[in-house]
Amino acid sequence: MLGLNDAAIFVIQTLGSLYLLVVLMRFILQLVRANFYNPLCQFVVKATQPLLKPLRRFIPSLFGLDMSSLVLALVVQMLLFAVILLLSGYKVDVLFLAPWALIGIFALFLKILFWAMIISVVLSWVAPGSHNPGAELVQQITEPVLAPFRRLVPNLGGLDISPIFAFIVLQLLQSWLIPRLAYYALMPRELFGLI
Repeated sequence: MLGLNDAAIFVIQTLGSLYLLVVLMRFILQLVRANFYNPLCQFVVKATQPLLKPLRRFIPSLFGLDMSSLVLALVVQMLLFAVILLLSGYKVDVLFLAPWALIGIFALFLKILFWAMIISVVLSWVAPGSHNPGAELVQQITEPVLAPFRRLVPNLGGLDISPIFAFIVLQLLQSWLIPRLAYYALMPRELFGLI
């Protein structure tokens, strides 16, 4: 029975995390004002629309951002944590699920930015100025993160080293802040692998 339990956790964790990624991408795309005519953005919109449409009736936008996508991400993360804890044999305390879900969403947000910057750096070497929909989307996601560092770091004759400093900040947040938040929120070890 233990093997089936582990397999169920793996399947639920994988599928739930993929959908959570898509929902959080919907929020990020609105946050960075991405081009929603991009085919990848269209996929994200179509994948999230069935659950977001009813939520929009009750949850208003705030500062031009669709807060319903953030609320949906929070609910999906809470459900994912609750199911994994139940399958792992833990008693689920609903009071702790919301802070754990917020930490999980923040950690996923940082991971998305990290991998988008990795892809951006690689694309700048192999396909600079590419007009591929994926390359444009990555550029739109990373530009708001890199812009403050570009203002601080002097231009080195065509070599952009601002991603190095952005990676340092993201790595500090991922390796120092996230574990401490999880520790102070009393997050179980079974959930550490998800953040």
